[in-house]
Amino acid sequence: MKHFLSYILLLGVIASAFSQTDSITVLEEVLVVPTKLKEFSSGQTLTTLSDSLLLQNKPSLTSVLNYNTPIYFKENGLGMVSSPSFRGTTASQTAVLWNGININSRFNGQTDFNTINTGSYDAINVRGGGGSVIYGTGAIGGTVHLTNNVDFKRQFSNKLYLGYGSFDTYDTRYQLKAANKKWSTRVSYSRNQSENDYDYLESDNYNRNGQFYNNSLNAVVGFRANSSNTFKLYSELFEGERHFSLIRASENKTKYQDINLKNLLEWEYSNRKITSITRVAFLKEEYKYFPNIETDSYTFGEANTLIGKYDLSYNFSEKIKLNTILSHEYTDGKGSSIPNNFRNISSGALLLKHQVNSKLAYEAAARKEITQDYESPFLFSFGSGYRFNDYYKLKLNVSKNFRIPTYNDLYWATGGNPDLAAEEALQYELGNEFTYKNLKLTLTGYYNDIDNMIRWLPNSSGYWSPSNVDEVATYGGEAVLNWKKQFNNHQIAINSTYAYTVSKNKETKNQLIYVPYHKATTSVYYAYQKFFVETQALYNGEVFTRSDNNPIYNLNDYFLWNVGLGYQFKPHYTIGGKVRNVLNTAYENVENRQMPGTNYTIYLTLNF
Repeated sequence: MKHFLSYILLLGVIASAFSQTDSITVLEEVLVVPTKLKEFSSGQTLTTLSDSLLLQNKPSLTSVLNYNTPIYFKENGLGMVSSPSFRGTTASQTAVLWNGININSRFNGQTDFNTINTGSYDAINVRGGGGSVIYGTGAIGGTVHLTNNVDFKRQFSNKLYLGYGSFDTYDTRYQLKAANKKWSTRVSYSRNQSENDYDYLESDNYNRNGQFYNNSLNAVVGFRANSSNTFKLYSELFEGERHFSLIRASENKTKYQDINLKNLLEWEYSNRKITSITRVAFLKEEYKYFPNIETDSYTFGEANTLIGKYDLSYNFSEKIKLNTILSHEYTDGKGSSIPNNFRNISSGALLLKHQVNSKLAYEAAARKEITQDYESPFLFSFGSGYRFNDYYKLKLNVSKNFRIPTYNDLYWATGGNPDLAAEEALQYELGNEFTYKNLKLTLTGYYNDIDNMIRWLPNSSGYWSPSNVDEVATYGGEAVLNWKKQFNNHQIAINSTYAYTVSKNKETKNQLIYVPYHKATTSVYYAYQKFFVETQALYNGEVFTRSDNNPIYNLNDYFLWNVGLGYQFKPHYTIGGKVRNVLNTAYENVENRQMPGTNYTIYLTLNF
């Protein structure tokens, strides 16, 4: 209560200091879509989440995507390890791209979505379906793109977000933007921390040892030397610590520390016919796991990755573009259970985009990797979109995608298998896009045939080892609805998604664990002059937690409802609050990992 009252007082003092009387525009949007992503998504569904929408959600990438996309997430408790299932695939079959660079862990092939703080980005783009030809390993279920914008429009602005919520949770996000015709600079800092000691519903227990914090520092610098040459530097540092929640009070208290460093230098040369982009990236991931925080003993892992990529596109005409991408990746990794190993991967891709006329466009692409560590398949994709009229567009896409064996798969000290092949997936997708005035409805059906899936199983020596044994078919449908209207002093926006997902082991005919058949979301935003109200709803169907689909161990379906409101004091600051899980629903999305009941957040946003 003391922290709460102090925070309310701080919000009030700052709000009074910045009080103004100018008019404002609600729902100001910044939509940033990377050029390559936009150009080569003719046959696939692309969703862009703007910076204004990101501020309406908790800072973790899990929260943003869970309530705004069809992706299903399983969390080992609030703020703990979070992994996605995109179109029925596994966590390592969703690729996360940071300004075009694949940042999935070199150790386990996944991204923990609770270690991504959305306050560092100008927009987040989500594309369903395969993308391995352009984005490499893991792009089977879909891709998530974290985007920083660089523009040279004269500006100087600051944005500060301060939030406080239940379980002694603090959320701070700051962003500085400064630019002129030659230079562009963006610096952002985010911190999120919580005691995370929420009570378990329908129990007298609570979330023990669940506290966490993380810091994220992001910098983007651009320099326009002349009309043809532009240089960009992207840099991000993430540092965090989580104490893993206990299932039983008698267990040892554990914690996990991780540091992720990402640097990218980019030189772009362009003229009327040619665009040449040279990129050099350095990625560092490092973790320490303490099995008992009462001691100094820990296990660790460290991987350093150097990436060189050359992207050359040539415009034969206004309608035909040819694009080639050459890259080489070197990774040096080691850990407590992994001997020091290095890996070299070279790849080449060729892409063609043809805008036949105002109604028809198609794209074709191919990719091949060369490495000594595993057998890599030949990849391809073909996509097309045809607009029949102003109201209806038909899309189709066929692609072959893959996921390479990870460091853990290949080199784990007691079980690594150096003879693994890459997972392969052949995907078919058909999309229907309906547009009428301010309404847009997208209906997509897909089928994904996955071979050589890597699965860890006990071997004859008594320990677990990976092998290419599973074959899986995923298929289903997605619906995305967007409607926006502004009249007089009123603004309203409605966004809804629905996903029906079947993900079955071909041999057993059983649904994969932690893949719900049904997921649906809806968000409604209404603003009148300076006042606004928002609400979010999420439904997750029941999931299996055993590979034999034994219903005794199913996790029940659940419905969550969030409500928020706020008031904008002219152009400079906004004060508001949100209540999450209004119905106080008891739910889990990982077995024995209970999530919180009703909880709140209050916040202040300053623009100056």
